[in-house]
Amino acid sequence: MQSIVRHTVLTTLFVAAATLAVPAQAQTTGTEFKPQVGQAGKDVIWVPTPKSLVEKMLKMADVKPSDVVFDLGSGDGITVITAAKQFGVRATGIEYNPDMVELSKRNAQKEGVADKAQFIRGDIFATDFSHATVLTMYLLPYLNLKLRPTILNMKPGTRVVSHAFTMDDWAPDQTDSTEGRTAYLWIVPAKVEGNWTFDKGTMELKQKFQDFDGVFRNGDGMSWRVTSTNLRGDQISFSIGGASYTGRVSGSSMQGTMRARPDAPATPWSATLVSRQH
Repeated sequence: MQSIVRHTVLTTLFVAAATLAVPAQAQTTGTEFKPQVGQAGKDVIWVPTPKSLVEKMLKMADVKPSDVVFDLGSGDGITVITAAKQFGVRATGIEYNPDMVELSKRNAQKEGVADKAQFIRGDIFATDFSHATVLTMYLLPYLNLKLRPTILNMKPGTRVVSHAFTMDDWAPDQTDSTEGRTAYLWIVPAKVEGNWTFDKGTMELKQKFQDFDGVFRNGDGMSWRVTSTNLRGDQISFSIGGASYTGRVSGSSMQGTMRARPDAPATPWSATLVSRQH
């Protein structure tokens, strides 16, 4: 996985690389390309991610063989190759530098995972990764922010892991570190903001990323706050009055079970979206 840095104030993570004054063009030995820390890219310089953090990030994302992993800015291919070799998943790296793409392919061949590790020469902002269930990246905040609208429109439950850099006011669902390096995990939330018909009344929800709250109104004009809210991907839970609700969001519908009180039997509930709010 690569980090990218362009015309910005570097964090201490990059100071050592920046002060090396490495030539913009990567060096080669003989006919085989050898990447250099700090080499220039389309928008970026290249700084590798330690193997221990790669493993940490993939574990945070709970990667399984059924997942589809994309690494945005895949550099020398370490994340894609690790995902394929240690987690048994099909993984794809998107990398703009054609020399890095060919290097990654050679590395995948050496590690015996060329059948599961794919590398595409492309721009991360012009390449389709919408079918991914896991995204990994090592990008600067302004690039994370530029990608954020695309990520938020991906399937709810998609896991996103970033080395070192955040998503501005979209708070991570989990933060972890190893060897002084930090990784952040986000889970793409379902879209629940809007007006819902629900339980002989209406429920109006406001949402900011994975956080939401709202008001339930019954047919008699009485209202209750929607509290104890939790949204993790398409899994939702909340309370209204003394009743607790758990369920799943699927587009314009929700359904699950509710308990009027902790010791009460579970009964089914459902809600239908009437209108989105803007």
